Amino acid sequence: MKEFLKKKSILILLGSLVVYAILMGLISTKVINSYYAGIINLALINIILAVSLNLIVGFTGQLCLGHAGFMSIGAYVSAVITQKAGLPFIVSIIMGAIVACLFAALIGYPTLKLTGDYFAITTLAFCEIIRIILMNIDFVGGARGFTGIPIKTNFTVAFLFAVIVIIIIYNIIHSSQGRAMLSIRENEIAAESMGINAFKYKMMAFIIAAFFAGLAGGLYAHYMGYIQPSSFDFNKSIDFLTFVVFGGMGSLSGSIIATIILTFLPELLRGMAEYRMLIYPLALILLMIFRPQGLFGDKEISLKIFKRFNKDSKKL
Repeated sequence: MKEFLKKKSILILLGSLVVYAILMGLISTKVINSYYAGIINLALINIILAVSLNLIVGFTGQLCLGHAGFMSIGAYVSAVITQKAGLPFIVSIIMGAIVACLFAALIGYPTLKLTGDYFAITTLAFCEIIRIILMNIDFVGGARGFTGIPIKTNFTVAFLFAVIVIIIIYNIIHSSQGRAMLSIRENEIAAESMGINAFKYKMMAFIIAAFFAGLAGGLYAHYMGYIQPSSFDFNKSIDFLTFVVFGGMGSLSGSIIATIILTFLPELLRGMAEYRMLIYPLALILLMIFRPQGLFGDKEISLKIFKRFNKDSKKL
């Protein structure tokens, strides 16, 4: 199993290097202009948020509506450390992520004993509480927002962190801990009867997901240069959940592709003015009607798809 994971991780890394080289070449030669290069950076940050949320929602089966809250913690903590303390960018985003996962541990301990809608409502309340607190702290600009954050996140940094997070989460879900999380998703009572500590693995998934959400928040803050509490409201959490559901709960490749599509779609439809905000939700509604399990369900993209396609074409 370890050899299999090692090979898969190397394949992901090699594929990522190819994609990076192509995109970097297109950006540096101005084939992709600065506007769309910026959207690519946002898509990479969103990918971190989507695959981390999928760990708790898709693979462990716990509906979390507070992911934007952890993102905001990482964003504000890293911005304060960089601007006020003058510490290096990498140190600041790691510290922001650590603070986010500490909050997750404090929130998760009492709330993960709840199930279903109760846990979802609690995480939603946490997200709103964090937003309101940030609005009333003058040290970070309050409702006006936090300005003057050094711009440190570029395409290379965002791409590197996105690949690292994908590889880490891929290895987690294919480990013994990941299989325990999947068993909790399928049937928590049956998993506990087999000796699996459901609370322990739900806490583990929740804290890891919060850590990466905080990391993405730090990248976002240092990309935008300006953050405000309204950027991390309930709607932001719903956006991340939409990425997961659209791609397929339990599919990392589904989350990645869905995030790219849904990040670019509003921008591609911008020329359609008033119809833009009609087409976007309509596309989601149609998907939920005709394919409620999402684009990929719980399946992943693999080379087997291309082999199968090749066999079918030979038959024809």
